[in-house]
Amino acid sequence: MQSFEEIMNIAAERKGGQQALEDLLTQTPVKTAAEIAQTPDDRILSAMTRRIFYAGLSHKMIDNKWPAFEEAFVEFNPTLCAAMSDEWFERLIVNTGIVRNAAKIRAVQKNAQFVLDLAAEHGSAGQFFAEWPDDRYVELLDVLKKRGSYLGGDSGMRFLRLIGRSAFVLSSDVVAALIRAGVVTKAPSSKGDFARVQEAINAWAAESGRNLTEMSRVLAMSIGDNYTEHDMSRWRQEDSGKE
Repeated sequence: MQSFEEIMNIAAERKGGQQALEDLLTQTPVKTAAEIAQTPDDRILSAMTRRIFYAGLSHKMIDNKWPAFEEAFVEFNPTLCAAMSDEWFERLIVNTGIVRNAAKIRAVQKNAQFVLDLAAEHGSAGQFFAEWPDDRYVELLDVLKKRGSYLGGDSGMRFLRLIGRSAFVLSSDVVAALIRAGVVTKAPSSKGDFARVQEAINAWAAESGRNLTEMSRVLAMSIGDNYTEHDMSRWRQEDSGKE
């Protein structure tokens, strides 16, 4: 497996040097655990909802509509949203100020209950996300997928980024870098794949002292804009004899 120093050097060369790379990394800020723990539950539900509605749609369009979303969902009060009546739901699906996707609107109700459950178990949803250890990150993704609604895979990872938590995102470039590094041979899909990704993340964190967001972005920036399936095949062949 490649060392993180090697990957950093590749990314720095691509981006114009070490300082230029560091400057790029500051563009995705990560909050402290204390800051995340202080995030009100309604802001956690708001972030979950924004991420869900971002999927497959223009982020700019959703951002422009967001004040209407906040009004329609009463500032994402988890208690009220979890108790959404059929009458309220019917008003929402004809509300032209928001995106009228019935399944995603119902997801707000389900995620409101998820947030309430986390608050009951941990004091607040923010506290839960703040306390979860990075060395068990893939388990957190599993919690989001199983207990949340529309929060599996990419949406769960990007929701965590949205609340400022350190988060590893398996974008196509990150997957390509993981393949090149010898961590996986394809986009992670099985428990074994995710276990190998977590093992690599933990090793790179111990080596570099970087958080999950920084490592994820460095991996992405170490991949060129014109890599091909031939490159991917070559990386797999080069790594096939390595432990």
